[in-house]
Amino acid sequence: MKRIFTLLLFMTQTLVATAQMTQLDTVSAEKFARLALAGLDREYPNKPGEVLSAAADLKLPRALHPAFFGCFDWHSAVHGHWMLVRLLRTHPEMPAAAEIRARLAAHLTATNLAMEAAYFDAKDNRSFERMYGWAWALRLAAELRSWPDPEAQEWARNLAPLEQKLVELTENYLPRLTYPIRTGVHPDTAFALAQILDYARTVGDSKLEQMVVERARNYYLADRAYPTGYEPSGEDFFSPGLNVADLMRRVLPPEEFSRWLDAYLPGLRAGNLGAWANAAVVSDLTDARLVHLVGLNLSRAWTLQGVASALSPGDPRRATLEKSAKIHAAAGLRDTFSGSYEGEHWLATFAVYMLSQEGQPSVLKSSQ
Repeated sequence: MKRIFTLLLFMTQTLVATAQMTQLDTVSAEKFARLALAGLDREYPNKPGEVLSAAADLKLPRALHPAFFGCFDWHSAVHGHWMLVRLLRTHPEMPAAAEIRARLAAHLTATNLAMEAAYFDAKDNRSFERMYGWAWALRLAAELRSWPDPEAQEWARNLAPLEQKLVELTENYLPRLTYPIRTGVHPDTAFALAQILDYARTVGDSKLEQMVVERARNYYLADRAYPTGYEPSGEDFFSPGLNVADLMRRVLPPEEFSRWLDAYLPGLRAGNLGAWANAAVVSDLTDARLVHLVGLNLSRAWTLQGVASALSPGDPRRATLEKSAKIHAAAGLRDTFSGSYEGEHWLATFAVYMLSQEGQPSVLKSSQ
């Protein structure tokens, strides 16, 4: 009985806290930071993604990835670092700021990041975390490089070898990717291209920008009448369809994007978003795969916000998109603090990305 009461109390407190998180203020920033800090140096449980070419390749996570060994897997560790940098940059007054700086300084050393970059030299490792982890690492690089803070600039210099390695791998891979990967989980091409395009524009890499724009047009420009009813799958944390729209609003000029969106979602002008009008139902917050659907609600919210931001203020489609974004944001934030490491090791990043409106034009402009 006592256990049930404790659980109900925790759930009530969580609902109250997340209901109030409609913006990224100091209190919410502290709460999100604490989730990332709890996993940053937690080596286990760990889900490695290595290809073993010999017995000598079998190493502990900390030995393989001295910077990004915590948070269950490499990509979660990477985007956990991005989130902490972002929060430190936007909320330097939060109580955790000093601890965040110390923990980042311990991880983002020149030695650690040189080892992370060298990991990709081996042939069997060149597709490691392609392209989801690459995208988050380049988002981290862009955040650091665009922040004129002395420590951030030092971390950016330390990260440079890994950053350059991932740009090279991306430029080698995209021309060979004949067809985009359309999925609600890590390999989704549209999500990665959106992040990498933001990176290229932030750091002024016109070659990479041109390549991403060309590939995006090649992959998605002819898309028509997207079947929203096919989403979601049971373990999605992305809407592959909304990821495409969120990418194309970055790629196309406003008028061309508006026409493309009419063809892509022909019912939107009449207020019809299909399956994207309602938040996903999450049946078990303790299941590592089913909890992906919390991330889906958060990523749907930010992609819906992003698409709306690309339309003119008087466009009737904006109201439909923004209404759905609020529904998804509320559902996602409600479940971010679950008390279960299966979700808490990564969901704070998705919540911060959404609440800070990362990747939207005004945010990108202000960060440059």
